[in-house]
Order: sequence, then structure tokens, then C-alpha cells
Amino acid sequence: MKKVYYTWQQVEGACLDIARQMHSHYWRPDYIVGITRGGLVPANLLSQYTGIKMNSLDISLRDGGDCVSNLGMAEDAFNGKNILIVDDINDSGSTLNWVMEDWEKSVSLPIDETWDHTWNKSVKFAVLVDNENSAFGLVDYVGMSINKFDDPSWIIFPWENWWKN
Repeated sequence: MKKVYYTWQQVEGACLDIARQMHSHYWRPDYIVGITRGGLVPANLLSQYTGIKMNSLDISLRDGGDCVSNLGMAEDAFNGKNILIVDDINDSGSTLNWVMEDWEKSVSLPIDETWDHTWNKSVKFAVLVDNENSAFGLVDYVGMSINKFDDPSWIIFPWENWWKN
């Protein structure tokens, strides 16, 4: 499989693009959530740039399936707090789908309430790289898009191999 190495300059540019997109949509999160491990770096860059508090959410589907739910974030989301969830790549869509499914089952809703008013209104998703063929189609802010059906390359970010340079 072909490997594509992203540079720090590309990552920083993608984070600035995401910040510009949020600004142009007049949307500002109350806090940013970085998904471990890959989402922590871009979430931190966005947090530093915008001055918005950052939290982390431990999801490791590829690295063994360990995930830690955060009921407080789910409750914040349903109660209208603006939350930006950040990951490095939306590859298959399984990580971002896990967040939605976990948060939806974590909060007991009144009978006439649904999560429909929450997703993409108070909770938005941002990724550095979005696979257009992903099973998760709700990414709001994208630094770069790829089509892994046409080009099934493996993306490598600078923090994944910095010791080899």
C-alpha cells in the first residue's frame, strides 16, 4: 500500500482552514474535544489558536477497542453546549460513529426529544483528512479531502513517525 506522509506545514494549514470554516459559519464551540490519539494534536492546535478550552476522549477502536465514554460531554451536547469533536482522519467512519452511538445511548431523553437537534448544530465534527467514502457523512469541517476508493493510500501524520526523520 502506498504511504502518504503529511508535513507539519500541511497539518497547521488544515487546522487554520478548519478555524476559518468555523468563523465563516459564525460558529464557536464552548470546548474542543480531541479524540485520542490522532485527534489530540489538531485539537490542541485549534485550542491554542482560538483560546478555547480542550478536553480529550479516549477512543482506540483500531488499537484494541478500548473506549471511555464521557457522560458529561454527552449531557453537555444534548443541553446545547457547542462542542467541536476533532480527529486526525475520518477513514472508515467507525470512530465518529462510535461517538454518536455512545452519546445517544448515554443520555435518557424525554419521550418527545431526539438527538436530531444536536448533531451538526451544537455538536460538530472536524478532521484534518476526510475520506469521502467513509461510513460517517456528518463531518462539518475538513482540512483536506481524499477518496480512498480511488486512492487507498495510508496517511501518515508527522507525529506518527517523527523519530524516523
